[in-house]
Amino acid sequence: MPRKIAFVASDAPIAQTARATLASRFGHAPEDEADVIVALGGDGFMLHTLHRTQALDIPVYGMNRGTVGFLMNEYSETDLIERLVAAAEEVINPLAMRAESLDGTLHEALAINEVSLLRAGPQAAKLRITIDGRLRLEELVCDGALVATPAGSTAYNYSAHGPILPIGSDVLALTAVAAFRPRRWRGALLPKTAVVRFDVVDPEKRPVMADADSRWVENVLWVEIRSENRIKHRILFDPGHGLEERLLREQFT
Repeated sequence: MPRKIAFVASDAPIAQTARATLASRFGHAPEDEADVIVALGGDGFMLHTLHRTQALDIPVYGMNRGTVGFLMNEYSETDLIERLVAAAEEVINPLAMRAESLDGTLHEALAINEVSLLRAGPQAAKLRITIDGRLRLEELVCDGALVATPAGSTAYNYSAHGPILPIGSDVLALTAVAAFRPRRWRGALLPKTAVVRFDVVDPEKRPVMADADSRWVENVLWVEIRSENRIKHRILFDPGHGLEERLLREQFT
């Protein structure tokens, strides 16, 4: 049973009001002393909280006080302790991104949902795709491409017509965004152990930016992506409403 709860909230007034109400009712502990962190906001704030607190190894329970809440539970002020006790825990690993930009700078970032590459100019991007050191696609002409985790497969990946992945699967989704050549190429399913490398063809004429959960790198030459199994994000869900159920429900809606 959680004795110490840390409440965090997005800047939205509705989230700040909820934080004040819950902290007054249940007490508030510093994050590094808490048994659980309750995040109030939408999915974007949940991702921000998971990234910010990843070194604490504390489970995070989200309640929706934002506009998108796939990673969040329904909001309630009355039965929080009972819900925390009954909550089921999902453990997810982020993606690690390494990228080099035109000026030679190396960038590193983590992404819980996906790492995406997007064209940054009027012309389509040209990407060369290598998996585990083996060239798999000489040239993909597209608006972009992304690698998504199971947890992120219903986010941008799904909007780009990528597959929804079961949360327990050791699989990553490689999905094209508006592929022009090869025509109708939709991407691939990759083992979680795969190391994916994108090389940008003609980067000055066809500039490309990379994004890891809204951490942008402009004018990239290449991007390398792998699953970072050393980092484990612990997310709590109400029984019957975990990621596995949500992923299944999304496919039959």
